[in-house]
Amino acid sequence: MLLLLPLAFASSPDAAGSLLNPDAEGVDARLHAEVGFLAPLAHTIQFDSDGTKFDYVKEGGQNNLFPLVRLSADFDLGKRHTLVVLAQPLDLRTEIALERDVTQAEVLFPAGTPVELRYGFTFYRGSWMYDLAPENGREFALGGSMQIRNAAISFASKDGSLYTAERDIGPVPLVKLRVREPLGTQSWFGAELDGAYAPIKYINGSDTDVVGALLDASLRYGYELRPGVDLFLNARYLGGGAEGTSQNPDALGDGFTANWLHFATLSMGASIR
Repeated sequence: MLLLLPLAFASSPDAAGSLLNPDAEGVDARLHAEVGFLAPLAHTIQFDSDGTKFDYVKEGGQNNLFPLVRLSADFDLGKRHTLVVLAQPLDLRTEIALERDVTQAEVLFPAGTPVELRYGFTFYRGSWMYDLAPENGREFALGGSMQIRNAAISFASKDGSLYTAERDIGPVPLVKLRVREPLGTQSWFGAELDGAYAPIKYINGSDTDVVGALLDASLRYGYELRPGVDLFLNARYLGGGAEGTSQNPDALGDGFTANWLHFATLSMGASIR
């Protein structure tokens, strides 16, 4: 957001109120940035069918707020078609002393062990949407997204003697919905949803029958600060996970993984068009 504001105030909009698209022809771009915090509501993980179901919030130090940055851009191809690209860093790191014995992927971390935990799930997403009722200032668009997950999850004792980690990159197809409704001459309300439930392979991006689900849903209130520049407040739910046994020979333990999370975010942002 801080990167967008200097550009906004250093530029002068044309008659159509656009800073980035003065010719109003071809592809129109809109840039968005938001900053805020992420609050884990519930988050559990288990590696190996004989492993410990570990609660990150109650015993892993995630009962806290974490910084959030989200960057995206829209590219309008005419009045109805829009391409969206998104980058969402997500890397939660905590340090705790275990209150009980914890086994992950056949590695035993005894009670009292100081442990460094990392839950990295940064993702990148590309979307296409078709606006069913394009009107000035309004949007009701449906489409699809392809998300690339970039997972890096680890348990490590502070002295380095005990360590286990899981890394994974894979595609996740999603359904997308976005709406926007003016509330007056300068303010507006918006909602957005990307989600999927995939109980079978090929759909959930896995090489086996692992149940997977994801929901990224938000509500947004925006205000046109000046022509071509909007500020907004955004509340978001980000949740999902996967459960099942992978046949990947590089999988931890016997390949079983259960990972479910429920996060809430609150952020402020800026958009330039």
